[in-house]
Amino acid sequence: MLNEFKDFIAKGNVMDMAVGIIIGAAFTAIVSSLVADLINPFIGLFMGGIDFTNMYVVLSGEVAAGTSLEAAREAGAAVFAYGSFIMAIINFLIIAFVVFMLVRNVNKIKEAATADEPEAEEAPAGPSELDVLLEIRDSLAKQG
Repeated sequence: MLNEFKDFIAKGNVMDMAVGIIIGAAFTAIVSSLVADLINPFIGLFMGGIDFTNMYVVLSGEVAAGTSLEAAREAGAAVFAYGSFIMAIINFLIIAFVVFMLVRNVNKIKEAATADEPEAEEAPAGPSELDVLLEIRDSLAKQG
């Protein structure tokens, strides 16, 4: 069983998947920073200073007006954090778009690489079985 596990891990697909997951996790951190640090300020600027990360509704508990989402959660209030959900959607859309662009470009590169490869010339086909039989018949007819 241990040898089967080693064979499974050694397969290229498993290693490719592991690398993809690690790169994906690092990429998610980059996109989260992009959204939080670069895109959110512009969205807030165009929407009159609205900060999505602190948009919530208090469902139960006492929270002073203007309290941040983090402070409301620390106070033990049950909050409906729809701003965090909006940010998660924005993150997803950005990640999905960037992945789409990467896959699109990789596919173009693959297509260009296969188009540049010279096509293998077909080897001339030998005589068919019928041709050989006709040749034998003709040869026997000449001898007889």
